Amino acid sequence: MAASVLFDAPGPRGRVRNRVISGVTIAVAVLLVWAVIARLAGKGQLTAAKWRPFLTGDLWQTYVLPGIVGTLTAAALSIVLAGILGFGLGVGRLSPVRPVRWICAVIVEFFRAVPVLIMMIFAYFLFALYDVFPSKQLALAGVVTGLTLYNGAVIAEIVRSGVGSLPRGQGEAASALGLSWGQTMRSVLLPQAITSMLPVLVSQLVVVLKDTAIGYQITFLEMVRQGTVVGSTYGNYVPALIVIAVLMISLNFTLSAAATRLEKRLRRSKRTPEPMAAAPINIEPGD
Repeated sequence: MAASVLFDAPGPRGRVRNRVISGVTIAVAVLLVWAVIARLAGKGQLTAAKWRPFLTGDLWQTYVLPGIVGTLTAAALSIVLAGILGFGLGVGRLSPVRPVRWICAVIVEFFRAVPVLIMMIFAYFLFALYDVFPSKQLALAGVVTGLTLYNGAVIAEIVRSGVGSLPRGQGEAASALGLSWGQTMRSVLLPQAITSMLPVLVSQLVVVLKDTAIGYQITFLEMVRQGTVVGSTYGNYVPALIVIAVLMISLNFTLSAAATRLEKRLRRSKRTPEPMAAAPINIEPGD
């Protein structure tokens, strides 16, 4: 039997045992799903009347679409601001100036340790106390502030680890060419590190999109909050949350697909071009 890199390939008895375990697991999962569906059907949560409100445009225009707009607005603002903050703090942690490194490290570690909800609540009441934003924008500002600070700290660590994973010869070669630290970081290290960091950055962007639902605690108008409002209004909590879950999964999948496509395009554009073939030399008889 051939051996795998991660584990030894199972023999005949091992394959039979794995098939039995897989079959039992699938059967248990099917039974659990059937039990949940039967329980919901027994409570009348899966009747056509519970789903009928979603076929009307009024429900979507009044509840669902405002929630989608709120979620996308908060996610877009947080992604942009967290990216700027994260790259600034990440580069600062790599700075040759020791006080800059220490200050950036303290900021990153502090905001990584504080829960996102605490930062949202603190920012919400702080902005309300000093009238920083209009009352209608207070919840949005609190959500964006909390998401920006936390995810900016996480992105800073991603940037630091991405640059640190590059071969040391890259920076040494740039220094030998007379480039300053800023020029080396801007022109040599960061462009290479961004490509390797993209998968982790994509997963963090999905986290930002999902964490907008925490804004429900400070009365922010987003998808999950609107789903609960629909459930309380029409008495169909389960169908409402199922629809919201499908919409959230679709948004996350779209974001992941777009980022993956961008990653492939960046990797393709950075491939080394093929060397040019040497032109044939024609020698005349008289030469």
